[in-house]
Amino acid sequence: MAGVSSPPPMDEKAKRTRDLLASFYTNTSNSNSAAPSSPSAASNLTPRSPSSLDSINSPSFDASSYMSLLVQKSNLEGLLQKHVQMAAEIKNLDTDLQMLVYENYNKFISATDTIKRMKSNILGMETNMEQLLAKITSVQSKSDSVNTSLFEKREHIEKLHRSRNLLRKVQFIYDLPSRLNKCIKAEAYADAVRFFTGAKPIFEAYGDSSFQECKRASEEAINTVIQNLQEKLYSDSEPIEARAEAVVLLKQLNFPVDNLKTSLLEKLEDCLLKLEDESKDVSVGEISKTFRAYLIIFPDSEQRLIELAQGLFSRRYDAVRDQLKKRMLSVDLLELLGIIWEDVTTVDQVLPEAALPAYSLESTCSSIRQHISIAFSHLQHEISDAVAGSQSKSNEGRDELDLHIVLENSKKAAMQGSLDLLVELRQFFDEKLELLPKLRELITDWVQEGFQEFFQNLEKHFILLSGSSTNNCHLGESNHSGVLTQSPDKLPTGLVLVLSQLAVFIEQSVIPKITEEIAASFSGGGVRVYEYGPAFIPGEICRLFRSAGEKLLHLYINMKTRKISVVSKKRFTTPNWIKHKEPREVHMFVDILLQELEGVKIEVKQILPCGVIKRHRNSDSVGSGSTNSSRSHPNAMREDKLTRSNTQRARSQFLESHLAKLFEQKMEIFTKVEYTQESVISTVIKLCLKSLQEFVRLQTLNRSGYQQIQLDMEFLKAPLKQLVDDDDAAIDFLLKEVNNAAHERCLDPILLEAPILDKLISAKLVKNKDLSASPL
Repeated sequence: MAGVSSPPPMDEKAKRTRDLLASFYTNTSNSNSAAPSSPSAASNLTPRSPSSLDSINSPSFDASSYMSLLVQKSNLEGLLQKHVQMAAEIKNLDTDLQMLVYENYNKFISATDTIKRMKSNILGMETNMEQLLAKITSVQSKSDSVNTSLFEKREHIEKLHRSRNLLRKVQFIYDLPSRLNKCIKAEAYADAVRFFTGAKPIFEAYGDSSFQECKRASEEAINTVIQNLQEKLYSDSEPIEARAEAVVLLKQLNFPVDNLKTSLLEKLEDCLLKLEDESKDVSVGEISKTFRAYLIIFPDSEQRLIELAQGLFSRRYDAVRDQLKKRMLSVDLLELLGIIWEDVTTVDQVLPEAALPAYSLESTCSSIRQHISIAFSHLQHEISDAVAGSQSKSNEGRDELDLHIVLENSKKAAMQGSLDLLVELRQFFDEKLELLPKLRELITDWVQEGFQEFFQNLEKHFILLSGSSTNNCHLGESNHSGVLTQSPDKLPTGLVLVLSQLAVFIEQSVIPKITEEIAASFSGGGVRVYEYGPAFIPGEICRLFRSAGEKLLHLYINMKTRKISVVSKKRFTTPNWIKHKEPREVHMFVDILLQELEGVKIEVKQILPCGVIKRHRNSDSVGSGSTNSSRSHPNAMREDKLTRSNTQRARSQFLESHLAKLFEQKMEIFTKVEYTQESVISTVIKLCLKSLQEFVRLQTLNRSGYQQIQLDMEFLKAPLKQLVDDDDAAIDFLLKEVNNAAHERCLDPILLEAPILDKLISAKLVKNKDLSASPL
């Protein structure tokens, strides 16, 4: 109510209490006025389970669900604190409720008193109205009598008034020369022309008799006015509006101005160029006035004015498109388009034939579409920089990449960047620009098309960034030397693994979230939806990134395996295996191999989650026969030394090895690669061992070379099993395959005795322990 001072500002607690009470009364009134009329309606009112403890103030609050959630998330001490807090809040609410009831009661009493006073004041009003009506009737009768008595005098006064007006006109004619001279001194040429054109009919009728002298003096003065207007018209210092006004005045004086049209239109074009340069002295409002004046002055110049107006706005929209080449926020673009649209509306009122609104609509469409395309391109660069940018920073700082941080930054750039872009593009629907409602369906199509193309280009960019060609090799594909083929690397192998996991994140998290947001804000569409279906197809994009994730994961494995295969090839092609010396220690190649595999483990643990790897079962036949581990051979070899020659023993072992293979159970070594640490590490190790087997098959070995390979493979068994975690059967099988390949390629395949083998392995373990304990 007026005159009542506003209450003092409430603190946070009092404000929250007042909001709770208001919410209570609102919900109560709504429930009383609109009760559910059917079981389905009643089911809609069933409160949902709260997703957090903050939902206690929600209209759909459910006490039982809230309590179960509170018990799950809080310990006993937290529950007691919550009990004390809620008890205090209940007490405060009761106090506020009581005060609110008292306050409303006082207002009710005050309203009752006001109604009583109104009833008492209305009494007697009917009598007063009757008295007022009688007085008005009396006044009307007296007014009629006065009009009747003054009628004759009024006619006489009107005759005198007409005579006075005529005398004024005559006086104006006699005073016209002096008035014109005053206007010339004050440069009020519009007034001078108005005075002269008003007196011209009298000069034409009586100028040769009664007003001859006045006519001559007035014509001399108006000639001076014409000369001054011509000087103003050709003066470069005069603004275009003043020149246009001069032309209008000259035309009113019947001065020939058609020969001035070309020069004036050139001046107008210069003025438009000043407007493009954002000159503060020229505005579109002034230009529109000039257009209007030119149309009045030169009716046949309409086509030229249309060309000038269209050229003006064409250059302005071109300037906007040039600015869009750099990243521009939607709000800034809308501000520019709004300013141009206001100018278009202003000029269109003068030149509707120029069809500027239609051209502006087309140019606005082009600008918004370009802006959306550049925004998606910028988002792709942000995601790429989050991955590849970390590589350049690492190269500058000489530090190792923290792949986990790179992955999290990339995920944030993909998810938050997409959501921020959606929020920004939603401003096209919130802005009150007159053109935007006409473009809503088109903008919806462009946003959906933009996301479809963005994710398709992002997937291609991932593949391009990783250095993989379209014909990249599949898992396990190798050339005749056992080395996996692939295009040259462009990123570190760790970042390829990051790209693989990022593709999985986009498929499983980003695309579903973007789909929800598009359905909420950019659903529907224009003609495209009816003809070709929706522009954004989440299922297609998910399949694309699922395939990309698998390709990149296989690429990472192939890159790591290829690097190790290069070392393996050098190891087996460099020495002369026919003249190999007796093994004295485990070869340093084993240390290099384990070091590379440990690097794989470090990278994988930063990116991939742990998982359960499929175990390979050992059959009885796998561990039997002459192809048992080296520890099962010494006794048999000692017996053979007494009964057979070396040649016979070699031939017998070769036959036994092949017979054992015939009875062995087939083992599936290469299973599908999963996005887990164990699966990736296991696959890399298996490929490396398979590569070792192929390299061994290309060599011819003497007994010492064969025993060196036996020693190296036996030493590798324990650390490799430790790396793969419970995939012992596959490791045993592949190590045995390497030994079998060496056995087949050996001229004298005699194994090392178990004591010697154990001694060399123990010496290597002690040496490694000493190296790890010594300071760097």
